[in-house]
Amino acid sequence: MFISNTAENEKEMLQKIGISSVKDLFKDISPDLLYPALNLPPALTEQALHAHIKELAAKNTKMLNFIGAGCEEHFIPSAVNALSQRGEFLTAYTPYQAEASQGTLQTIYEFQSSICALFGMEVCSASHYDGATALAEACAAAQRVNNRKKILYSAALHPHYKEVLHTYLKNVPEISLQEVPLKNGITDGEKLKELLTDDTACFAAAGPNFLGQLEPMAEWSALAHEAGALFVAVVHPLGLGILQTPGEYGADFAVAEGQCLGNAMHFGGPGLGIFTCKQAYVRQVPGRIVGIAKDKKGQRSFVLTLQAREQHIRREKAASNICSNQALCALNALIYLTLLGPQGIQEVASLNVAHAHELKDLLLQDGHKVKFDGPFYNEFVLELNRPACEVIEKLAAQGISAGFDLGRVCESLKNCLLVCVTETKTKQDLQTYVNALRGC
Repeated sequence: MFISNTAENEKEMLQKIGISSVKDLFKDISPDLLYPALNLPPALTEQALHAHIKELAAKNTKMLNFIGAGCEEHFIPSAVNALSQRGEFLTAYTPYQAEASQGTLQTIYEFQSSICALFGMEVCSASHYDGATALAEACAAAQRVNNRKKILYSAALHPHYKEVLHTYLKNVPEISLQEVPLKNGITDGEKLKELLTDDTACFAAAGPNFLGQLEPMAEWSALAHEAGALFVAVVHPLGLGILQTPGEYGADFAVAEGQCLGNAMHFGGPGLGIFTCKQAYVRQVPGRIVGIAKDKKGQRSFVLTLQAREQHIRREKAASNICSNQALCALNALIYLTLLGPQGIQEVASLNVAHAHELKDLLLQDGHKVKFDGPFYNEFVLELNRPACEVIEKLAAQGISAGFDLGRVCESLKNCLLVCVTETKTKQDLQTYVNALRGC
């Protein structure tokens, strides 16, 4: 960070706080920690540095990727980055000055509108850190709505989402968290009915869930509402091109990870947290909402309509202390959705389903087993005759990322591999995968 203080400015500030040098600010920290030995190699010329970087980059291997588990490989049209990396977008942060930020405000407004249309929901917040954060915020909001104490969530939520949910809420005295177990790869409906009591604030479930299975979201929504609880849906945004939307099955809150919408995997981040809800709960929305108004000349203008966060209102009335809207990732998603349109989103989602089911069928024909036989979107669980980590290592040597080792999150699934197939895979890619597994 560059701070334009002159030597005279620095001297004046040091005198004001009663110290002689900047080093005095850190005198309580061990010099070994403050100034560690970095052991850096000698500096290179620019030309030599370019050559060194190219040499390092050449070591990268392009893997045939079948890993999903919350971060998927999708085709991103060139126009997405060409537009979002324009200077007026790339450097934009928070549009506090509406008169100077009409472009940024408009893109956020259009993002909200597009997501509402895709999700079938009435309100969309101006994005969050990631899907896990959005889920935790939604559950907290649901608890504030009906002031009940218990939050139920499906065991088939993404493990990271569950961790963030517990991090957010485990130490809040008035809230208890309880997991609903699974049966055949989806939430156990009978156990859910038993746990939905009159002190349940909400039930959170994912469709498709972490194991790739499509849950009966409409049934879960109805059960939650019968118990007077709210329903929080975690969805796959791209899958909504062909799947029932959360608005259609009456979800009160619907959240998602938006990485699949025009954002690269980037080694696992940054993500894009999508947060939507019914109009009735708009005052519980964390983050911000951009709306349309008219200026004094009667011209259309964009404004921050709602900012129910603690930077803007009293802390005790704030919905959250959320302070980032992931504007650039949200812009990528907006451009992607605009380029594809409703028909394009439907076609891409259909390709995901078709390719995933084609690979599953090829594997079954080759003598492999699938763990669960329920409907799925673009991920399924492959059951192996050995630990999944061994298969992953062998396929990696052939340039294939075989999938996600479920043994990392559940000991009983150590011989299971979560396989993801998207529109980026060709028939040859699928056959290459089958052939490689045959050799294990």
